[in-house]
Amino acid sequence: MNEIEIIFKSVKDFFTSSMLKIALIPLFITMLILYSMFFAAADFGITNLQEIAQASQNGQEVVIDENAPFYFVWFTYLIVFLFKYSVTSWLAGFLLYTIGTVLILQASVILSIIIIGFLTPMILGILHKRYYSHLELNGYGTLFSSLWELFKSLSMMVLLFLILIPVYFVPVLNIIAFALPLYYFFHKLLNFDVSSTILTKEQYKEIYKKEANSFRLRTLFLYLVSMIPFATLFSAVYFIIYLGHSYFIQLDKLEKNSNKEEEKNQEQEDIKLISN
Repeated sequence: MNEIEIIFKSVKDFFTSSMLKIALIPLFITMLILYSMFFAAADFGITNLQEIAQASQNGQEVVIDENAPFYFVWFTYLIVFLFKYSVTSWLAGFLLYTIGTVLILQASVILSIIIIGFLTPMILGILHKRYYSHLELNGYGTLFSSLWELFKSLSMMVLLFLILIPVYFVPVLNIIAFALPLYYFFHKLLNFDVSSTILTKEQYKEIYKKEANSFRLRTLFLYLVSMIPFATLFSAVYFIIYLGHSYFIQLDKLEKNSNKEEEKNQEQEDIKLISN
């Protein structure tokens, strides 16, 4: 089965009633969390920042609450400086809306990938029963290992965001700099969730050693899909289906090769016995 066939087979599986029902779970949970985060942010400071920006443009004095967090104070002074001059005010407005949009999109991707991790065994169980019941599931993942992988991936993503801060001010490169940390998180967590549910550690190492670039290209394709505004809210289940098919196919090949090797060894032993 070639890659195009896997993609379309995964689309067909996604639009089955069982998968669509599962797809509603990350959709509703992510929307609820984002909705709560939006109003929490609005109550905390968005309204104040808008008032500060308006006061800066009108040349009025801006008073900052002494009890406000230090980062809020610094950000307020930056807003005052940018909105004070007409040359920079349009740039500040553009940056605020752009960064806000990017943050919302990235937050939706992160939340959807975390949530779908808890549903991965259910999704892959359906695929296994439907197509791959002849294969044995020997997943090496546990609750602790999943939480540890989540912690490591989140930590590395934050570290990459901090390291790449200077690049954010370079046109074109800043797009890559914003995308790279999130893609790292996306690839690591999605790949771990699927592989750890299907394979043993030994099987995963053997398959990934040969097919690492193929799986990186697959997760890159899925990541680009997730960058379509709010696409991840609906398609996170598809990501698991697509990678699930890919790993099941590789596992099937691995076991067939292993069986052939065993048969070959058995034939050689039989020949030795006959010759003796």
